[in-house]
Amino acid sequence: MHLVDGIRRLGFRKWYERELLQSHAHLALTFLCAVGLFGAIEAAMHYTGWIDRVIDALAVVASGAIGVWALRRYLYLLMHAEHAANQADCPHCGTYARFTLVEGLPNASVVQVCCRVCAHQWSIDD
Repeated sequence: MHLVDGIRRLGFRKWYERELLQSHAHLALTFLCAVGLFGAIEAAMHYTGWIDRVIDALAVVASGAIGVWALRRYLYLLMHAEHAANQADCPHCGTYARFTLVEGLPNASVVQVCCRVCAHQWSIDD
């Protein structure tokens, strides 16, 4: 979910929480793919027929591809959430994540926000 849509629908704190939960779900998927990959490699080591070897090879490829995708998605979501969270402090009063959305198009790379405490405006880049 884009930062503007998330702030508009949920507020910054809930958006941040959901981004972190989603990223860690991808980390759990990466772990499961690693277990599946090791299991498929272990199954491929035993001498069986060529059909079983093809199935084991497909399982290795699928587990590896899904694991790499999940790891990349985990890192992207985590870095995206942390990048936005590092800019959520009001530069004027130092209040964290207590702002309202002033201006932001759905696919904008810069979001204008206003502090609820001191009414200072600043921008957060997505």
